[in-house]
Amino acid sequence: MTDAPPGHTELLDRIAADGVRLLRFLYCDPSGVIRGKQAHASRLDGALTSGLGLTRAQNAINVLDDLVAVEDMEPVGEIRIVPDLTTYVRLPWLDGVGSVLCDQVGHDGRDWGCCPRAFLQRAVAAADEAGLRVRAAFENEFYLAERTPDGPRPWADGPVYSSAGLDRAAPVMNDIVDALVEQGLVVEQAINEYGPGQQEISVRYADALAAADNQLRLRDTVRGVAECGHGLLASFAPRPWPDAIGSGTHVHFSLWDGEGTTNLLPEPADPFAVSERARAFLAGVLDHLPALVALTCPSYLSYDRLRPSAWAGSTVSWGFDNREAALRVASPFRGREQESANAELKACDASSNPYLALGGLILAGLDGVARELDLPEPAPRDPASLSWEEAGRCGVQPLPTDQRTAHALLEADPVLMEGLGDLLGRCILATRRAEYDRCAEMGDDAVRAATFTTF
Repeated sequence: MTDAPPGHTELLDRIAADGVRLLRFLYCDPSGVIRGKQAHASRLDGALTSGLGLTRAQNAINVLDDLVAVEDMEPVGEIRIVPDLTTYVRLPWLDGVGSVLCDQVGHDGRDWGCCPRAFLQRAVAAADEAGLRVRAAFENEFYLAERTPDGPRPWADGPVYSSAGLDRAAPVMNDIVDALVEQGLVVEQAINEYGPGQQEISVRYADALAAADNQLRLRDTVRGVAECGHGLLASFAPRPWPDAIGSGTHVHFSLWDGEGTTNLLPEPADPFAVSERARAFLAGVLDHLPALVALTCPSYLSYDRLRPSAWAGSTVSWGFDNREAALRVASPFRGREQESANAELKACDASSNPYLALGGLILAGLDGVARELDLPEPAPRDPASLSWEEAGRCGVQPLPTDQRTAHALLEADPVLMEGLGDLLGRCILATRRAEYDRCAEMGDDAVRAATFTTF
């Protein structure tokens, strides 16, 4: 019989004290969809230890809920979704419901080869071996919308960053922020963005695994509070309306020493400059970026957002506070220069699985460190406006313009594919390629309608 994990009894007591009757066992599948199962409180004594059963084929379901043929992932045989007990929260927008985030394991309790959370854990371990720790936060843009007979319509529009816009969205945004704080997330900003009804929430950075867990919590909370508490829809889709600005999920990250005490991103003598080791890490991210976007901008509509001069970072490029570059080195905050120095990957959206996106970013950066790469000149303005000569000095190259091209580049990238492993790599390529084929047949408008609230 499997021994109960540490904290098992204490968690059962806490669940009972919270009045939780149903506990959700959640995970994010390779297609970026948050999925899970739900167990009654009376069955949790065993379920918290052994997890819940899941068919091997479940991860081969894409964003359109199509079951895609992937060798070794047929609907025969089972794995287990086993909770990380430290991730338990009570869901504030529901009565008597809690959730835990899960790893996917085989019957032997080990990663079965297609667990995105395990992929990030391997990347974190590789960083640790290199004496590095990556901390990150996902900065999310999303739309609030109301249902109408003609489809979703933006809700609570107002001028960008305006008090009027903040007021109009306050009934929902205040509840969302309260729910996030109740679950342990530290909310730093909650603002109205450029699009009609578009909002943005930034949370405090954390170690890589916790940052990805926080991203699942945030997406789930925004959707749950908007829909269950206010009868509205929330969409993190990269381009939910063709005539409105897209939504990104920018990854802010910093590079720390192995003990997590010193931020290695800034140059010690000049916090506005980048240290040699961090330059190598950032250079690795840029070097792999054409393939990495298959993990950070992985869906069909991602490439409707990833356009030049759209603040989306549509080229291989970097710069200091350059919001058109794919990789922005953000200026630090006065009085907190050493701690706050960070880089921002703009070429990322919420259709990504955060474990895959962040794990891929870490592996790309570590490859740059191992190869002692260096950065080209920073782009001084929008890369699309640079002369041919300037673009060459800044290393500017186009990123893929469609999902199929991105995944071909991923398949050809040995660092990322080896890091993913055989089964997870094959699963991502198969499910996303099937998604592309069907979405291309459906047309953009039908895809928007089908995936408006998927992410």
